[in-house]
Amino acid sequence: MHKHLELPQAFADLGVEVRFLQALRKMHFVEPSDVQCNLIPPALQGRDILGQARTGTGKTAAFGLPILQQLDPAGRLQALCLAPTRELAVQVTAELQRLAEFANLHIVAIYGGQKVATQLHQLGRKPHFVVGTPGRVWDFMQRGVLNIAEVRFAVLDEVDRMLDIGFRDDIRAILGKITAKHQTIFVSATLDNEIKTLAKRYMHDPLEINVSRDRLTVDEVDQSYVTVEPQDKFRLLRLVLEQEKPPIAIVFCNTKHAARKLAKKLHDAGVQATEIHGDLEQRKRDKVMDRFRKHQIQVLVATDLAARGIDVSAISHIINYDIPVDSQVYVHRIGRTARMGQQGVAITFVTREQGKELTEVEKLINREIASRTVPGFTPTPARPPMETRREPAPVSRLEAPVAGATMTQTVKMPPKTLGGRFRPKRGRRRL
Repeated sequence: MHKHLELPQAFADLGVEVRFLQALRKMHFVEPSDVQCNLIPPALQGRDILGQARTGTGKTAAFGLPILQQLDPAGRLQALCLAPTRELAVQVTAELQRLAEFANLHIVAIYGGQKVATQLHQLGRKPHFVVGTPGRVWDFMQRGVLNIAEVRFAVLDEVDRMLDIGFRDDIRAILGKITAKHQTIFVSATLDNEIKTLAKRYMHDPLEINVSRDRLTVDEVDQSYVTVEPQDKFRLLRLVLEQEKPPIAIVFCNTKHAARKLAKKLHDAGVQATEIHGDLEQRKRDKVMDRFRKHQIQVLVATDLAARGIDVSAISHIINYDIPVDSQVYVHRIGRTARMGQQGVAITFVTREQGKELTEVEKLINREIASRTVPGFTPTPARPPMETRREPAPVSRLEAPVAGATMTQTVKMPPKTLGGRFRPKRGRRRL
């Protein structure tokens, strides 16, 4: 009886069963987030749902709990979730597996970059729930090894990103192959006309839920910037890491080469740092992310594409080593911290030439980002502007300055010849 009282009652009030409450207690879930409060009850009633919520609000549990609760352990494949990236597919699968720990349900992830034979073996174990990227799901359907005709639950997670990446045709093809009566849930950070058009085609009377409150960023993130010369960035980063002592942080670079170079410099300096970018093999990326989630890596140096799908609730600091060119990318970056109501810190390094980029970010988030000083950091003095002086008149190629003369004193030079090799032959001497 005492154990039952320790279960998260707020989730029980939403209709979540004891076997899942036990998992939630183990995961230290106590109070449901806004998206969970709004999405779980209608999802349990079987409604099609078009949900809008920003990242880091607990969307996976919001759609996962009601679907897992309705799955039949004795049945075969009953649920499919599409995710835009490999990392997000792995992350969603891991969370669903934790939620289903006491439910005797089998959940697998399928995505590109991993051996086909390995994933075929996982599908052969008759999963109840498949999470995958659209490309690999459609590939396996074409091979005849994945049949989704009888799926009763279909979820599209981060629909906006899937459309951005270019999965439109795959999504339509996949959803069109589900012939059984089924429940469809779309979850997205934004809901534009294209997503709503997709919903009209594949959903029945969807309930639209918006808990994003139109906020592009969160109040829990302490945002600041530091003015720095490019050559001082690494020294500044070292000081920030030493003073802030983040338990787990992501440092963003704009290019793969910069991420690779910075991770090596940090590692050589004794910092637990590892890179993640598009050039890494999927096996290595999975290993890096697993170590990062287990807090075996203090600093993850990442590019934006590789960071999609990173949802680790304990990330305390986001450091923009390079300010992004696109202000929307800044919002996605800082959204990696302050998850589930926790506090977070975002520090951006800005060079003197990047004032425009900083202004664009401030206009987008409708907030002024505070300037920050780092104790002990003395920036390299900026080089003074070159003195304005009158440019000398162009000198003819047939004229050259006389040594010691003024720029206006010139001496005529003979025209250039083609060189001795090409001199015309002398005429024969006549005796």
